[in-house]
Amino acid sequence: VQMLTKEIGAKLPKLYETDNIPPAEKVCVVKFFQPWGSWTWYAVEFDGQDRFFGLVDGFELEWGYFSLQELRTVQGPGRMAIERDLYFGMPQMKDIRALQGRESSWC
Repeated sequence: VQMLTKEIGAKLPKLYETDNIPPAEKVCVVKFFQPWGSWTWYAVEFDGQDRFFGLVDGFELEWGYFSLQELRTVQGPGRMAIERDLYFGMPQMKDIRALQGRESSWC
């Protein structure tokens, strides 16, 4: 499975394009996750090449930049890799169930 298809990449706003949208109302176009742990990356912007801006749910919830190359190089037990959630829609951040009740950490 491709980490990022051209179709998904084309749906992502360019970097800084959503600066005027409140965090809770930004649309998450693609979600990446760590199958052997709890880390999740919610991408809301993309530079069209490698760099995303989004919310990272790791040790804490934090908005920031992450790269496709970085995600591709992470390996877990048995050579497991970061995956793209194939069944993830395009919700606003406030509608993502895993983030509900934790808004004070990221809004």
